[in-house]
Amino acid sequence: MNFISDNTAGASPNVMAAITAANDGSASAYGADLWTQDAESRFAEIFEHEVAVFLVTSGTAANALALASITRPWGAVLTHEESHVADDECGAPEFFSDGAKLIGLPGAGNKISPDLVMQTLARFREGALHQVQPQALSITQATECGTIYSLDEIGALKAAAAPRGLTLHMDGARFANALVTLGCTPAEMTWKAGIDVLSFGGTKNGAWAAEAVIFFDPARAGEMKWRRKRAGQTLSKGRLIGAQFEGLLADGHWLDLARHANAMAARLASAIEASSQARLAWPCQANEVFPIMSAALQDRLRAAGVGFLPWSDRALPAGATLAQGEIVGRFVMSFATPQAQVEQLIALIGA
Repeated sequence: MNFISDNTAGASPNVMAAITAANDGSASAYGADLWTQDAESRFAEIFEHEVAVFLVTSGTAANALALASITRPWGAVLTHEESHVADDECGAPEFFSDGAKLIGLPGAGNKISPDLVMQTLARFREGALHQVQPQALSITQATECGTIYSLDEIGALKAAAAPRGLTLHMDGARFANALVTLGCTPAEMTWKAGIDVLSFGGTKNGAWAAEAVIFFDPARAGEMKWRRKRAGQTLSKGRLIGAQFEGLLADGHWLDLARHANAMAARLASAIEASSQARLAWPCQANEVFPIMSAALQDRLRAAGVGFLPWSDRALPAGATLAQGEIVGRFVMSFATPQAQVEQLIALIGA
């Protein structure tokens, strides 16, 4: 039973079928193919807006290139101190931006507050020669603690950053999971709320290796094609990325996959809330569950072959503490997680 990550699942059968279909015959290279063009058109339809779309193969590439395109080397990106761009990209955002600084902010549930954004910006004098200049704010949806920014919260963050002209970036590695929870449209969760640039996640949601950087103002995307090429992300056989999005986005398949993952997580979270053996560190709002577990429960699960990750407790809610031997565990559900395995896990927790 592997609940370590949604990256451990393979690709959706629809995605694999689309790759197989695109594999026949010849096609133009480097993104000049019909599949890539179709994917770009689909994104415009989904977001109800003219967009500039750049397909890449990994979330690291999407985040790093997106941030590099909106931040100068003497600039800074405000983000949560435990965000993926700060903790899990091996310095890629700094590298591809030629040295822009990441400024980590605290926040319960890995969410950044508008007040803290304004307080932080006040520390940096606009135009001061000896300070980096904040130029972007990056948030994660859903966050690394499985929590979700509401539409009002996104709008408030945009308002906090707007007086200094910061570009608002969203790391949407689990974009679909957040979207189905909020029950809103992709447009409402992005450009209508103030998002300027989105890293749209496909891989965690059933693709094989497919991510997209989406600019809601195409005029701001002028240098992105060179940055993508320089980063080795302009694939000669780009149709095989475009085809993945064709299989994923057609007929709302991506949302169906996210609904299943979220439902499996909700089932586990509900059982934990009703159990005396564990308690939730944060509310389950997407496809991740974070129980606080005793040493005995950890041992029992590992002995039964359950895969999970120990997780940071730095973003626990105010007043929440861990007893001796307790940890926060992370259990992630994917589009392919069988309900039978979730029920097995629930039985082990309650044993």
